[in-house]
Amino acid sequence: MKNKISGVELRRIAMPLVAPFRTSFGVETSRDVLLVRVVTADGEGWAECAAMSEPRYCSEYVDGAQHVLREFLIPALPKDGLDVQAVGRVLDPFTGHRMAKSALETALLDAQLRAAEESFGSYLGAARDRVPCGVSVGIMDSVPELLDAVEAYIAEGYVRIKLKIEPGWDVEPVRAVRERFGDELLLQVDANAAYTLADAQHLTGLDDLGLLLIEQPLANDDLVQHAALAEQLRTPVCLDESIESAAHAAAAISLGACSVINIKPARVGGYLEARRIHDLASAHGIPVWCGGMLETGIGRAANVALAALPGFTLPGDTSGSHRYFATDITEPFVLADGHLDVPTGPGLGVVPLPDVLDDVTTSREWIAL
Repeated sequence: MKNKISGVELRRIAMPLVAPFRTSFGVETSRDVLLVRVVTADGEGWAECAAMSEPRYCSEYVDGAQHVLREFLIPALPKDGLDVQAVGRVLDPFTGHRMAKSALETALLDAQLRAAEESFGSYLGAARDRVPCGVSVGIMDSVPELLDAVEAYIAEGYVRIKLKIEPGWDVEPVRAVRERFGDELLLQVDANAAYTLADAQHLTGLDDLGLLLIEQPLANDDLVQHAALAEQLRTPVCLDESIESAAHAAAAISLGACSVINIKPARVGGYLEARRIHDLASAHGIPVWCGGMLETGIGRAANVALAALPGFTLPGDTSGSHRYFATDITEPFVLADGHLDVPTGPGLGVVPLPDVLDDVTTSREWIAL
């Protein structure tokens, strides 16, 4: 099925966070989000670009994503339309910029599925109608503050807690959470590449705390040292930033650099590549889970659908809307018994609420094809 494209709207919105979110690479207090709306002969499709304001999590950033979409990616689309399966091949000549590519491919996929009256979940191969949800807890100013935050999230029903860590904020706060909430709590940590292999002995201090995994302890581009670290830790090593494609995932698995993979669709170039990584990992017995990038309801809807695939055996960072935003741009995702329902409507199954969207819009740009 070909999407004959009339044009693409690039819309920027400003979304304040309900509380600052601190990781080892910086503090987020608001999200400057780029939304992509594709208009085709049969309707329209929406997507969200996960790039942040500054190139800290990865090399992409929101101004750069808008620029590359405007100048290169959108003009590369054939005017007579294309099937969404061909988008990756059309955009492949442009190196990198996976988050921008993901947003464009996802908007086209949303448009195609809406026209076909098929849901994202059905198209991707969802095996469940709801998914268990974890929450990511940022670095705090004190252990008591951390314990209060974790207690509140457990009270909300989150079934898994992820703690951000960095040198100087790791073993002791994690131990405090484990001792306070017991061995039954599903608990994992995320370093966002803050350590080096020289820290291996220190990181073994996490081994007695019963963690599901330690996520991305070392540099993004160092699979070899992750393999060496994995041999020294009993805690399973999970890769996030290191995995930018199915080829990266295959290399990591072959080297023994990880035993778990966090799949973030935006980071790997889109939901079709995310599904390829899921299939590869499943074939090798590697559990996967769906990571988050502080998405609005547009991005969250697609992530929840992906997280319903059978190989996603660990709870993902698919939090409810109010974890990050006082008001979402879609109908909010609300946790029920620690789970979120997989949208069943056509395409993403959600659309922006016009009044809310207008209130938070900071700029709009139309690119005709």
